[in-house]
Amino acid sequence: MYEAFYGLQEKPFSILPDPELIYWGRNHRMAFAMLEFGVLNNAGFTVITGEIGSGKTTLLRYLLKRLDPKIAVGVISNTPRGTDGLLRWVMMAFNQPFEGTYAALFMRFQQFLLDEHSKGRHVILIVDEAQNLSIEVLEELRMLSNVNVDKYQFLQVILVGQPELKEMLRMPQLYQFAQRVSSDFHLKALTSDEVAQYIDYRLSAVGARDQLFSDEACKLIAAASRGIPRTINILCDTALVYSFASGMQTVTAEIVKQVIENKEEFGVLPLAASIT
Repeated sequence: MYEAFYGLQEKPFSILPDPELIYWGRNHRMAFAMLEFGVLNNAGFTVITGEIGSGKTTLLRYLLKRLDPKIAVGVISNTPRGTDGLLRWVMMAFNQPFEGTYAALFMRFQQFLLDEHSKGRHVILIVDEAQNLSIEVLEELRMLSNVNVDKYQFLQVILVGQPELKEMLRMPQLYQFAQRVSSDFHLKALTSDEVAQYIDYRLSAVGARDQLFSDEACKLIAAASRGIPRTINILCDTALVYSFASGMQTVTAEIVKQVIENKEEFGVLPLAASIT
């Protein structure tokens, strides 16, 4: 809609995860380093947490694009809540048959891991939105990892979730699970300075030649978004629409204030984020 008006090749602020447009701030570099460390060092469990919209899934997508083809990867995005279905979800994630009793499935899963190991392939299970898993399901994941024997790591597990996951792993019931976590990181929000850099980076990545957001507009977005990339994207995208509709070449603080007020009314932002 506004791309041609501002000389952009594509929309710079889509809310869909885009590994091609990652802003590599300090926290995102650290989070990805821990993901890579977990993969390269055969960590039993890797845990990455962060607020909703902080960029966790985008980092996962980036990781998946870089993984060695010799790695067999299974991804679970819709986390099961009951214990009965976990192993079925795991088998489906690896495109394996998932019918039968639990005992039959477990034997089939063990054989799958052994077969992959015999071919020189690592097996990694990635669970997104892992904060939805119950204590019982997390314990079942730990038990599945018991397939690992001696020095051989047949199964690696990467859990990605909201801060509640980090709190769950501190519970006494999950002490044994927490001991299996070899690599972990909590992805924090961007600072105010990083928000301005993030906005400029996303714009320049799609062809912007000039600074399209004023310094004051960036400060307002930083405060209202609380440094969460997805919220920054929502505010910036809408601000560009407003600015385009007004025929303005630069997004001003006044435009951003209008966007914030509108998003508050629709519940996208908490009222506490209001800027005056």
